[in-house]
Amino acid sequence: MKTLPLFRRAFLDTWRSTLGWAAGLAAACFLYLPLYPSLGGSAEMQDMVNALPPEMTKALNYDQIATGPGYAQATLYGLLGFMLMTIASVAWGAAAVGGDEESGQLELTLAHGVTRGQVVLERALALFLRVVLLAALVCALVWLLNGPAQLDIKLDNLLGATVLFAGLALLSGTAALCVGTVTGRRTYGLAAGATVAVLGYVFNAVGRQSKEVEWLLELSPYHWAYGNSPVANGADWAAAAWLWGISAALVAVAAVALERRDVGA
Repeated sequence: MKTLPLFRRAFLDTWRSTLGWAAGLAAACFLYLPLYPSLGGSAEMQDMVNALPPEMTKALNYDQIATGPGYAQATLYGLLGFMLMTIASVAWGAAAVGGDEESGQLELTLAHGVTRGQVVLERALALFLRVVLLAALVCALVWLLNGPAQLDIKLDNLLGATVLFAGLALLSGTAALCVGTVTGRRTYGLAAGATVAVLGYVFNAVGRQSKEVEWLLELSPYHWAYGNSPVANGADWAAAAWLWGISAALVAVAAVALERRDVGA
């Protein structure tokens, strides 16, 4: 008997999409980071940032863009990288069980002598591994470009930021997996994962505007991950534990839910 057959199949069946997302993240690294020496610390860049409305500067996390770590945090980890990782994780999570059930494939899988909990757990493991591999790729590329791009990022800060980067993407992905599994619908899973990501970003952007709405930051997974500016200041490990712990809890809920409901109903 093969070990973790559903995990192996889920991981191998998506290798093309994994490579595609890896290429997109690599392109983002090579697009943004090498520009820092000519833009990040220049007077022209600072003048441009100062010309933006303060609300926009805070919403986009551009208030620290004049430093190498702040530039990488705002442009890569906090914007394009965050968007690409989230889209990939949500798409994989929603399809893991909900997509199979919509297509009728889940009933065929369960007919092969595997348990429902096994389906959820092994496919969640495949999701975790894909996200971790993408995050590790970004970490390696940032470190590769750290010297040439004059970013001055410390290795321990970069590693901590990578853990938070992966955890933030996984939270949206496991939300998609959980709702897709509970409802049996991929579209509901997509909506749930997107909602977690979008609301987290919006709550962070709005919560940074004034003291009156600062409480929104406590509800934002995006702020949990990046409120401490981990690329510059190191990881908030309590926040990392929350992100990864909630993701694990969502997978557990999905496994229990699939065990207790009818498939294909």
